[in-house]
Amino acid sequence: MKNLLFAALLVLCAASLAAQAPATPDAALAPIPPPPPVDAQAHTSDLGFSYNIPPDWDVVDTKPMLPSVLQQAARNYGNEAAKLAACVQLPLTAHHGNPSSAIAVVGLSFDCMGHSFTAQDLPGIANGVTEGLKKNIQILNPVSNNYTLGTHTVWIERASGSLIGHPEIKRTMETVCSVLKKGVVCWMTMAADDDALATFENGLVTLDGEDATALVPAGSLQMKP
Repeated sequence: MKNLLFAALLVLCAASLAAQAPATPDAALAPIPPPPPVDAQAHTSDLGFSYNIPPDWDVVDTKPMLPSVLQQAARNYGNEAAKLAACVQLPLTAHHGNPSSAIAVVGLSFDCMGHSFTAQDLPGIANGVTEGLKKNIQILNPVSNNYTLGTHTVWIERASGSLIGHPEIKRTMETVCSVLKKGVVCWMTMAADDDALATFENGLVTLDGEDATALVPAGSLQMKP
């Protein structure tokens, strides 16, 4: 059962990020001037969290993606996985810049699937997320760690990545996952530059009503909970 749940989550994670990749090599894209500074806006979820990104990031409507993603889950993992995938939420998918960077937030509702996880399940969820990304992205030199935000254990992995079929399109991959009271949530980025990675990491997040903090505090890849 858990393997199917993980698989359903992973397919959606990979699909939402891959959808943001440019269709042509970065070299073919004309540079554009950086946008002026803007204030961040919060995106909230009924799973019990909020997350801030600057409003100059283009938020993508993920609803049109879901039917094809559910079909892919059924083909790869069977109809039961497709039903479980229907419990996955995509509260935020956004991209920015030229060359393009992407941020995606993916959640799995406990109420929907009739089963809950705890922080002890986080390593298995995290490993599944990494394996799911490998369906679309070649992952190189991964570095991972655990840290804490308030009362929550958080898993993080950073790696170099390139799109399968487009090796010239290279990104910094970073994935952050935690177990909340109402579900599992993962924040993911394909960052084209240091500014995009900093935007992802410095976005203010609240978890289950606790104090707002940066999603990835400085040194989190070295800190221990």
